[in-house]
Amino acid sequence: MKRRHFLGGVAATLALPALAQEAYPRRPIHVIVPFTPGTGIDILARVLGTKLGERWNIAVVVENRPGASGNIGTDAVAKAPPDGYTLLMTASTIAVNRSLFRNIPYDPVKDFAPVLPVALGSMALVVHPSVNANTVGELVALAKAQPGRINYGSPGNGTPHHLAMELFKNATSIDLVHVPYKGSGPAVTDLVSGQIGVMFLPVHLALPQVTGGRLRMLASGGIARANVTPETPSLAEAADIRDVDVDIWYGLYAPAGTPREVLAKLNAEFNALLKLQEVRDTLAKQGLATTGGSEEDLGRLTAREVERWARVVREAKIEAD
Repeated sequence: MKRRHFLGGVAATLALPALAQEAYPRRPIHVIVPFTPGTGIDILARVLGTKLGERWNIAVVVENRPGASGNIGTDAVAKAPPDGYTLLMTASTIAVNRSLFRNIPYDPVKDFAPVLPVALGSMALVVHPSVNANTVGELVALAKAQPGRINYGSPGNGTPHHLAMELFKNATSIDLVHVPYKGSGPAVTDLVSGQIGVMFLPVHLALPQVTGGRLRMLASGGIARANVTPETPSLAEAADIRDVDVDIWYGLYAPAGTPREVLAKLNAEFNALLKLQEVRDTLAKQGLATTGGSEEDLGRLTAREVERWARVVREAKIEAD
């Protein structure tokens, strides 16, 4: 008996260092951003990643893996070890892509463990000054009087800008002609020059053009007004339609199967970071409003958005570029 107790004690003592080494986190955390640098998702990842690294005294590496409308980087996280060291910072495209692509290599619900909703990016409905509309109601009336005569632009088929306008068109029963571009730059250039008349733009991109008199903002925000333009009505207010939510949401995910205690620790820490005034102010300059919330909040949001955008894509017969 004494020998067994002695051997058991030795085994337990030897196991202590191994258990200590498994405490999370013990090595660099990689945050995958499935889009190019400088996007809202990238800014979120870098601002929060820097703060997380400082608080936990570890390296937080942000990796941009763009391509296939975010599918390449997203799939990489879906197939990563579920240990909390590879995370995905992405936008509502994770829910939209399920319907846009026929052979998507991952399931946005089953292949990920939600960590928390992170932020909202408001979209603004803007028109060129040549368009004879100062309100959303006037734009709707003009479009109904001239069906198929007004063009709207987007950075490409299946982008949030495109989907937002199709949702708006369906809700208001208007006919606008889509002109897809290869990126936001060319689309905004043609909008400012009057080659196209209408577009949805992220608020922080629209504001410089609006303050410079090159564009007119008719609405800012989907259901609620955008924080950076509180004097401008939201789309739901302006159109008197309550189910038109075109804002882009951002969330943090881990691979499915990540331990519950790791998810809980990440959730608590990121929620704390999102409450820091410095973080909130930095993100507000990019038109991003921090949200935060529970793992369950993001899980419900993802599942709900997969269904919502599937209807929009199906009804508008949208196909990705």
